[in-house]
Amino acid sequence: MKYNFFTRKSPKVSEIGFGAWQLGNSGAWSAIPYTKSLRLIETALELGINFFDTAPGYGLGDSENILGEVLSKTDRSKIVISTKFGHNQDGRTDYSAENIRPSLEGSLRRLKTDYVDSLLIHNPPKSYLDGNVNKQYDVLEQLKYEGKILEYGASLDTAEEITEFIQETNGKVVEAFFNIIHQDSKNAFNLAKTNDVGIIVKIPLDSGWLSGKYNASSKFDDLRSRWSEKDIKIRAELVEKIKSILNENENENIAQAAIAFCLSYPGVSTVIPGTKNIGQLQNNLRSIDFKLEQKSISELEKLYENQIKGLKIPW
Repeated sequence: MKYNFFTRKSPKVSEIGFGAWQLGNSGAWSAIPYTKSLRLIETALELGINFFDTAPGYGLGDSENILGEVLSKTDRSKIVISTKFGHNQDGRTDYSAENIRPSLEGSLRRLKTDYVDSLLIHNPPKSYLDGNVNKQYDVLEQLKYEGKILEYGASLDTAEEITEFIQETNGKVVEAFFNIIHQDSKNAFNLAKTNDVGIIVKIPLDSGWLSGKYNASSKFDDLRSRWSEKDIKIRAELVEKIKSILNENENENIAQAAIAFCLSYPGVSTVIPGTKNIGQLQNNLRSIDFKLEQKSISELEKLYENQIKGLKIPW
């Protein structure tokens, strides 16, 4: 396992992290049985993963509960936990300053810990990104002073959002939407690195499309049913173009190539692909040593700039 800088106050983090959205989240993805969830987390630890990303809204609190069952039995000083606020355990959305402390206290109880390494604003509206006019940041600074959070940050989707957040707050963590099909956020990565802001890459496989599992005939009955037939057709065509750029080995292991693409950018601390079973977990970890040619990276960047960027594909 390789480990990277995250924040000045936390240990270095594993390049492959554990995105815990799927734990207990039967309404949005195929539910993972409780005992298998526990074993999945235990295996992640055994394989060297020390970064875990969750939120109160994941499985209506069950994600944090399940993580807490396992992580509370480990050496806390070597584990890095990031959770969020804004999407509550009860399914409501509330970004208010008054909601931050009770939301965090609930997360700490469920995670069975007295602090988290980072607390992120969960995909907030753009109006919340300016620390000069929002009271939320006073609360976050107070929570840092109390030691209940080591740093705070935001889960964001665009370079514009990331840039404003870094320039207008003291936040030191960004969870960025970034993959081969959605590359906009990389335009703020150098700014993040210069300011010692840790970068978590979310959705590196574009909700499964970059695993090579789907095509134009694929049907979805979970959260991914948000895609129209047109969206599915466009994504299927783009995946074929991506495969044509990759060499034979990269094409055969497209999921590993997609994660390696994200890890190729300086400043990226960790990538958090979704993981439903131990086989997927092991395959994700192979991305660390996967050799993605610089030629492939450059061609994928050109594909985005010339053919994908203007499509404004919904996530």
